[in-house]
Amino acid sequence: MLKYRTLDTPTGPLTVIVSSFGAVRAAGFTTDVADLMSLVHPSLRAPAEPADDVGPVAAHVRSYFDGDRSAIDAVTVEQHIGGEFIKHAWQVMREIKPGSPVTYSEFARMAGRPAAVRGAASACARNPVALFTPCHRVLRLDGTLGGYRWGLPVKEWLLAYEDPDQADPAAMRAAAGVMR
Repeated sequence: MLKYRTLDTPTGPLTVIVSSFGAVRAAGFTTDVADLMSLVHPSLRAPAEPADDVGPVAAHVRSYFDGDRSAIDAVTVEQHIGGEFIKHAWQVMREIKPGSPVTYSEFARMAGRPAAVRGAASACARNPVALFTPCHRVLRLDGTLGGYRWGLPVKEWLLAYEDPDQADPAAMRAAAGVMR
């Protein structure tokens, strides 16, 4: 049995679907659980029920938005889809540090396949656990945002928030209209 919870964040609702072991199988800036479930590999799908307790995930998300930009690194994820390259690319993506975005080309090199720029872009597009596997930290070659399943304003906000020169997380939340 899976459980899910929608958390309020400065960028809007973040819904997480977690396994009975507390691993995130899907996450996105939406309240549409069915849409999120469609991102989960069929072998990992199960009925999902709303829950107040999704293990330590909610606390890590709160810590992240309260200023500990590495708090989400401790969250366990379960991702499975297709080929080995995408699985490996998702692991590598989790190593991209907050405030240090990379281009698709750099990401492909980090994943060990410099010519696989399209494969790197595909790994971002097919990522079922937004925020925790930070596809928002991958940019076009010219440094522009590119696409983001949850909307470019969300990606832009996350990148600005993770910028090491951004000194005040409370100001970022207030600017987004979220007070804690």
